Amino acid sequence: MGTADRKPRTSHHDAETEGRSPAADPHGETAAIGHGRSTPLGATARPDGVNFALYAPQATAVELLLFAEPLAAEPAQVIPLPAPEHRTGAYWHAHVAGLQAGQVYAYRVDGPDDPPAGLCFDREKVLIDPYARAIVGLELYDRRLAAQAGDNCATALRSVVAPVEDGFDWAGDQPLPPPAGREVIYELHVGGFTASPSSAIAAQRRGTFAGLIEKIPYLLQLGVTAVELLPIHCYDPQDARPGLENYWGYSTIGFFAPHPAYSSDRSPLGPLREFKELVRALHAAGIRVILDVVYNHTAEVDATGPTLSYRGLADGTYYHRDEDGEYANYSGCGNAVNANHPVVGRLILDSLRYWADEMHVDGFRFDLASILTRDQNGVASAQAPVIWSVELDPLLADRSLIAEAWDAAGLYQVGHFPGTRFAEWNGPYRDDIRRFLRGDEDTIESLMARLVGSPDLFAE
Repeated sequence: MGTADRKPRTSHHDAETEGRSPAADPHGETAAIGHGRSTPLGATARPDGVNFALYAPQATAVELLLFAEPLAAEPAQVIPLPAPEHRTGAYWHAHVAGLQAGQVYAYRVDGPDDPPAGLCFDREKVLIDPYARAIVGLELYDRRLAAQAGDNCATALRSVVAPVEDGFDWAGDQPLPPPAGREVIYELHVGGFTASPSSAIAAQRRGTFAGLIEKIPYLLQLGVTAVELLPIHCYDPQDARPGLENYWGYSTIGFFAPHPAYSSDRSPLGPLREFKELVRALHAAGIRVILDVVYNHTAEVDATGPTLSYRGLADGTYYHRDEDGEYANYSGCGNAVNANHPVVGRLILDSLRYWADEMHVDGFRFDLASILTRDQNGVASAQAPVIWSVELDPLLADRSLIAEAWDAAGLYQVGHFPGTRFAEWNGPYRDDIRRFLRGDEDTIESLMARLVGSPDLFAE
């Protein structure tokens, strides 16, 4: 890695094209590399090319990798982004003329290596874009190589440029309000719900968004008014004990990208289209869509885990560390997302807005939501910025918000989760009903409280 010779600026005053230098695009044609803009973050397809913007405040060098094919072992083009031409403050950026939606890309980022200080740069690791709308490469991905020293390009995950407007026909679809009467929420796992041959779904659509569409009549027969989908954000299936696979999906890699294995269309942008088709079909049947979202930790886990994205870009921004410089493990999964850092809070809010606005999702259930109330020192705060940003965001004003109001480090907030709009998972209801059903003694009083709405917990 390194920086390229600086090119003389032209007389053109467009910030995206000023200072362009010629370069071959992934398909062999000459393209121009422009200055680009630091906003919006991610890869933004435009008529004249793609703007790339990345947050990496302590990085000393950044390379943009462009792949000619989704699973190519090496990039067809490596574009250095030398400062100051391609850096504005904490952000690195470039405009590459001629690129289009569907382009597969990734980054290499260099900088200091001082983990206790939150600096974990590794120039040999290929990193996905935190704002990627689509991710490819699970077929070749090797978590072990992403965690150990050495180049992992041939087995690394990659990002995909998504179109700003993909022409999807929503057919007038709009998010649905909660029903006037009771809401019946069916929690389900997209990969498992139709996986069995007994589901009567064609083999190529079992365990996919398309397969779930075919089961909508069954959901209607049950009286379901909403489905709560266990995590469908792209996750790491190899984040598990040796010989096992992560099945449930609580190991997020990308907060904007649907999990590729849940799509029967395996083209780079297929999961986006297929998820939209699912939402449109569920809404047409009067069924709301709630996503189980995991903003409390990521698949990079602790110091023994892989470097996939956040760690290699700005570890000290994205994760909590304790007084000894070790990862704070409020999630029980090795790390905890530093949700109330301004940049991370914006990432979470941007992700929610994307799923609500562009994907028409009706609500969100927040896994281990109490971690989101911890300030940058790890202390719970009723004024946690990210919680109030979500609660007061006008685009999310009509979406359901459900908190799992505890974390794995003892922070328990059932009955007093911050904000006024968050519904809460009632853990004592589950526990007390189970105690009564198995015949435990002295359970009648608690059973009564649970059946009348737990006034001991939710008096206000």
